[in-house]
Amino acid sequence: MTTINLPTEILSTPAQLSERFGMTTGALAQMRYKGSGPKFIKLGGRQIRYRESDIQAWLDQQTRDRT
Repeated sequence: MTTINLPTEILSTPAQLSERFGMTTGALAQMRYKGSGPKFIKLGGRQIRYRESDIQAWLDQQTRDRT
């Protein structure tokens, strides 16, 4: 019997993340292409998902003390 390990944290789609941050899915796609956005998971070839921990890590990297 095969055991399936389900994710232990929330996975967000690009549409969910774009709505959350007020940006377009195209902007997220550009960030993935440039490597400037949060780390992502690619499922089944084309399905993109973002782990909550990776989103938080990326947000922490965006935090600035000054301009």
